[in-house]
Amino acid sequence: MGRKWNNIKEKKASKDANTSRIYAKFGREIYVAARQGEPDPTSNQALKVVLERAKTYSVPKHIIDKAIEKAKGGSEESYDELRYEGFGPSGSMVIVDALTNNVNRTASDVRAAFGKNGGNMGVSGSVAYMFDATAVIGLEGKTGDEVLELLMEADVDARDILEEDGSVIVYAEPDQFHAVQEALRTAGVTEFTVAELTMLAQNDITLDADAQAQFEKMIDALEDLEDVQQVYHNVDLGE
Repeated sequence: MGRKWNNIKEKKASKDANTSRIYAKFGREIYVAARQGEPDPTSNQALKVVLERAKTYSVPKHIIDKAIEKAKGGSEESYDELRYEGFGPSGSMVIVDALTNNVNRTASDVRAAFGKNGGNMGVSGSVAYMFDATAVIGLEGKTGDEVLELLMEADVDARDILEEDGSVIVYAEPDQFHAVQEALRTAGVTEFTVAELTMLAQNDITLDADAQAQFEKMIDALEDLEDVQQVYHNVDLGE
């Protein structure tokens, strides 16, 4: 699963040049999660997941607090959660998750981002079957064998455990997201380098230079859209 981790690293690295955009997207996501139940992560699992992710992107506390206070204040602002599926150059596959208060605008913007960059939108289910919903937890300071032993002792299942570049990456079922973290925290892990609920492609593909350049332009166009929260794909972008 090393190539899958490369894609996640690429995504996290790109945030350095786009912090304001990343923080704005987290603010919206935190607000929506807080409105789904109590605005308290101890009782609201959706909110807890978002806040764990936000930590790994160093989202400032004031942005988190503002979003939660907005939800507590009974704001009438509402968003629809949407998923789009599509195809890029040379058989590449893309999933786009969005939060929007204007469905028609978002659909039009996503369609345009695909179409102007060598891709096209597909129907629901045309791509998602080639991806698996996955919890990805990254940490430093322990070996893969140590992490495996800790998870086994805690009776927590993992799909795979990868050691790479001084980090250990745990791949697990989405419902094991918190269980993995709690088992590791109990063993003394205080910070995670990655904490994601993501969609991982079952098989990555490699594009030639021209197709990859066009593909990356398409991904950038999609991620630049205000309503788009997450973009997943099956292309190995390398290091």
